[in-house]
Amino acid sequence: MRGIAGIGARFRAHPVATAIELGSFLTCFLLLLTTVAAVASGPPTGTVTGDRLWLVVIAAGGFFVLFWTLVVPLYERLL
Repeated sequence: MRGIAGIGARFRAHPVATAIELGSFLTCFLLLLTTVAAVASGPPTGTVTGDRLWLVVIAAGGFFVLFWTLVVPLYERLL
């Protein structure tokens, strides 16, 4: 199935895996938009107040990598 009905059927069959995949897709999309906004705002200046957008990109990207590197394999192993 495709579209919303397919996502709904997939969520009913595998709720945790579907939530992880949709969350990952949304995270990647938001990271892309935030990175574009950070690049448009200019290079980092070295001040915390002026570089908040860059810090968000780095922190969210780091969390995303740790999530897929640590949490997902642990979940699959304990499943």
